[in-house]
Amino acid sequence: MSVDAILSIEDGQEIKTGDVVARIPREGAKTKDITGGLPRVAELVEARTPKEAAEIAKIEGIVELGGIAKGKRKLIVRDTVTGAEEEHLIPMNKHVIVFPGDFVHKGQQLTEGPIVPQELLEVCGPQDLQEYLVNEVQAVYRLQGVEINDKHIEVIVRQMLRKVKITDPGDTEFLWGEQVEKQTFQEVNQNAVAEGRRPAEASPVLLGITKAALETESFISAASFQDTTRVLTKAATLGMVDALRGFKENVIMGRLIPAGTGFPMYRDIKPVKLGEEISVEDLLGSDPLAFEEKVEEL
Repeated sequence: MSVDAILSIEDGQEIKTGDVVARIPREGAKTKDITGGLPRVAELVEARTPKEAAEIAKIEGIVELGGIAKGKRKLIVRDTVTGAEEEHLIPMNKHVIVFPGDFVHKGQQLTEGPIVPQELLEVCGPQDLQEYLVNEVQAVYRLQGVEINDKHIEVIVRQMLRKVKITDPGDTEFLWGEQVEKQTFQEVNQNAVAEGRRPAEASPVLLGITKAALETESFISAASFQDTTRVLTKAATLGMVDALRGFKENVIMGRLIPAGTGFPMYRDIKPVKLGEEISVEDLLGSDPLAFEEKVEEL
């Protein structure tokens, strides 16, 4: 018997002919259509809704099979602790990869097919979505025998999740439904809390890399990508100011990029002779917290 088999009987239990002794989990990967290669990678990084998407569990609980409703199979996930239940209507042509009585976690696949990234973000949050995107992209490249360090994909995924949508503006200047940079959102909330005002609330937003590049804070960076006329017209109309914080805008303007010795905290360091003693005060001035303040500015 397979090591993955789930026993349905107990030790010493009397059984009869035809009784189910164990259940073997279905292997969905062998029957589903795998969209491999670069089209699958493009689908992931552009945050597109995949065709024949999988149904995922929205709560933790035990799987129960219902009847047929509206020409679809009814699958229920019931939380044994709270009693809450979530009903899923599964098309008849979709393969269900869970059994009645199985315990499923939030975000776990109930049917075959790729997961919708936006749905996974809503159900499980950004951490699980980041792991899913990295693993899915890696799976495509590993299938071709290509090894890529996770950090390269993680940088892309971080940019896809760098914006949040305002769900409650609180006592800030944000508007309902407005999309803002995560860093800007945190800075405004810190100032609001420090002044005794109610901070804003927001939910994470998933952007495809094309849309993320166009909606960056830097209009110089966005204009260098695509829709140059529209981006520059909008920047001129709104009187936007580019802070030149990123790589692209600094390269375009012929400035030192903010990396390595180009970091602001390193630009004021004075060269000394080899072997010459130097104190922290000589480097950062009389204020011992200057170094920490410069790091926080980044």
